[in-house]
Amino acid sequence: MLVSVKIDRVTEHPGLRERKKLDRRRSIEAAALSRFESDGFDATTIDEIAADADIAPRTFFSYFPTKEDVVLADYADRLERTTKELARRPATEPPWPALSASFAAVAADYEAERHQLIRRFAIMAATPSVQARNLQLQAGWETSVAEILTQRMGAEANDFMPRLMSAAALACMRSSLAHWIMSGYRRPLPELVGESFDALATGLAGAG
Repeated sequence: MLVSVKIDRVTEHPGLRERKKLDRRRSIEAAALSRFESDGFDATTIDEIAADADIAPRTFFSYFPTKEDVVLADYADRLERTTKELARRPATEPPWPALSASFAAVAADYEAERHQLIRRFAIMAATPSVQARNLQLQAGWETSVAEILTQRMGAEANDFMPRLMSAAALACMRSSLAHWIMSGYRRPLPELVGESFDALATGLAGAG
């Protein structure tokens, strides 16, 4: 069963201060990614990124804890999107289909921002420290999603099932993203994500 996802975009009108902060954040991201691509991640300094973004070096740390976090800057947005989608799924919907629909919605966002995603993935693939930070952030995703599932399922705090389902959902997203990129984006990413969830739902014992 493939998941059909309709995404409702809510128009938000942030205040002037929030817009300025968002513009500066994007400026830092753009400057950093360009430097990483031209000079290499390890060779790029915070001072160089700050100069390119026209900010003081200390201002950089008001937006990003580390250089690695610039490469992975979209993670917080993706996590928020995932948790919001999961929270808005019908309470009567079983947890695994709810996860599938939520992650498929996030996959549609990834697809819409394919160019930036490719840039970030290329830098991460060439940089062990970014790969390590990626794993740390994914562990945070797993915990956040598991907490929502625990509430949704009415499970006990020591129930391992929400954690297992959260970890499996992230595995579906990772494998779908990797296949999507390696196969040249021939198929829609949300479709691949839906198939991954379906494969786990029906079981892998008979595959191959």
